[in-house]
Amino acid sequence: MHLLVLNVLREKMMKTMMMMVMMAMMMGVAMGDIVDKTCKQTPDYSLCLSLLRSDPRSSSADTVGLGLILVDKIKALGTETLGQINMAYKTKPMLKKPLDECNLRYKTIVDVDVHTAIIAIKGNPKFAEGAIVDAGVEASVCEGGFPKGQSPITGLTQKMNEICDVTRAIVRMLL
Repeated sequence: MHLLVLNVLREKMMKTMMMMVMMAMMMGVAMGDIVDKTCKQTPDYSLCLSLLRSDPRSSSADTVGLGLILVDKIKALGTETLGQINMAYKTKPMLKKPLDECNLRYKTIVDVDVHTAIIAIKGNPKFAEGAIVDAGVEASVCEGGFPKGQSPITGLTQKMNEICDVTRAIVRMLL
């Protein structure tokens, strides 16, 4: 009799576990779909997917959360670029003036634009769009201050503009 009860209990537990696994898989697919659907509405689908899927928060994020993840990516890239600017002072002292200008502009991106975007995404996304656009403009103006072909941060500037374009598209979905 005990064996029969144990087998019935075991069978019920297995069914329950199978249902839980299936539900978890369905939730994962549904959340993956929001990333995929959202990225398809941006100017760079591959970059968007790469940026969002590299962050574990994207698996449970809504569109607001995806926007915040990308703003974090802008902050991280801005911080990385500031580090490269500081290194360039030592290796390219003849570029001090444009490096000074870039230093100020990237500090604006990291300290002002990112902060504004985070608050606005959670409140009034229209202002977030302006902050994201400004981050891209700041990066472009920085790049334009170097003599042709002498910028030590061209690749980072291009990446900043690309991330800003994707982020702006997602923020626009919130309007």
